[in-house]
Order: sequence, then C-alpha cells, then structure tokens
Amino acid sequence: MTKIMVYYFPYLRFYSGNMVNISMRPQCLACKQRLCAINCYRDDKIYYRSRCDYCIRKGRKIKTPDPKWKGSGYKKKPTCDRCGFRAKFAAQLSVYHVDGNLNNSNLQNLKTVCQNCVVEIAKTDLPWVVGDLQPDF
Repeated sequence: MTKIMVYYFPYLRFYSGNMVNISMRPQCLACKQRLCAINCYRDDKIYYRSRCDYCIRKGRKIKTPDPKWKGSGYKKKPTCDRCGFRAKFAAQLSVYHVDGNLNNSNLQNLKTVCQNCVVEIAKTDLPWVVGDLQPDF
C-alpha cells in the first residue's frame, strides 16, 4: 500500500487552477486589511489590482496621503505671506517651499501664498532669500 503525502503550505492558494503565493500578494491600499484582487495572468506572471474585491464592490477609494508639510506641524495662514491677500476659502491659498524641495518641510522653508502669487513666483525670481527667513509661530 502506497502512502500519499499531502503537504500544507498556508501561503499557497489555488485560484482558477493556478497556484498563487499569497505572501507575495500586496495589501489593499484602501482598507489595508485584505489582500489585493488578482487582475490577470499574463506570461506566467500575476498582475494585481490596487484594492481588494470587497473595497472594489463597496466603491471605497484609496486615501490620499497628507502632504509632508502637514506632518511637520505647519498650518496654512488665513493671509498670503507675500501680498497680504485674505482668503475666503482655504483652497485659495497654498503652501510654498522657498528652496523648491518638496521634501524639505522645515518651518523656515514654508510660506503660505495665494494662487496669484504662485504664478508671479513662477514667472519671476525667488522673492525670498533662503537665509533671511524667520519662523512664523
């Protein structure tokens, strides 16, 4: 009598006849709990979606990450630092990085400017000298 050995691998699953390694499967970007849905098989490679089946059915969107300047503690001011414009809506103002590096979120590098000044800054030279900045607390 021959014995049939059955091996159990918890990280392998069968999907439509193909063995899939679920430890290599990415996590859902919307809920960050379940594994992403399989999109297609092409040339012996598996392509995944960015969300799981549940989030796709429920219509859940991928959350956009907060900008780095928000994590550093900077808050938009109600007025423009360049021209003094007082905004009615927060969308009329944006945060400007003086040195142009979006990863540099030092408080001395961040200024609140209106949309008109954004265009003026892009057309002209830098209005602030990087060394002359004072922190706005």
